Amino acid sequence: VVAGSNEDQVYMVLMDPLDGSSNIDVAVSIGSIFGIWRRETSEPVDENSLLRPGSEQVAAAYVVYGSSTVMVVATRGSVQGFTLDVELGSFVMTHADLTIPNECPYYSTNEGNFNNLEETTQGAIKDLRDNLSLRYVGSLVADFHRNLLKGGIFLYPSDKNRPNGRLRLMYEANPLGFVVEQAGGSASTGVTRILDVIPDELHQRTPLILGNKDFVEKVVHIISG
Repeated sequence: VVAGSNEDQVYMVLMDPLDGSSNIDVAVSIGSIFGIWRRETSEPVDENSLLRPGSEQVAAAYVVYGSSTVMVVATRGSVQGFTLDVELGSFVMTHADLTIPNECPYYSTNEGNFNNLEETTQGAIKDLRDNLSLRYVGSLVADFHRNLLKGGIFLYPSDKNRPNGRLRLMYEANPLGFVVEQAGGSASTGVTRILDVIPDELHQRTPLILGNKDFVEKVVHIISG
């Protein structure tokens, strides 16, 4: 969490500084994720003031560290991508006005967890399996970035062992949910819109389904029975 308490420090940043850290030693893409909220300057900065729904974000961003270093920044109605130019030592715009493609060729999920899923969720995965190609890196930010550029749906749903999901609401699901919505996509818990979830605690976990809007809606429909 980054937040100052002075009146001129008007933003709060909740971040996952190293998403996909288990992939560091095998040279697989990892990243950082940032959610940005406007701070109520009349309130102290504490856990209660940080517990804001994702719909109140004013911006969100993520960075992918891989074959290149790419930063994607979303504000209301705008998603812009920048690539680090190592010779200049600065980021240059390389992906202007990003929108998720209409076509959805990929799905990203941990198929090894299939037997732990509820029956309706298994049905949704089977439907994706029959119609799309599996692409799964195991770093949320890397899987999301590919699907944002190429079209796709990412799923880490609730299961029998994790009924509340695994990913963190405040600094994983909310920021990427904001990005994907600004790019024309959708993000859900499987029951409700991610950005509508009212947080109870800072490290709250959540199921996460996000990507192409029509595919997210279809998966949610199947999961809901």
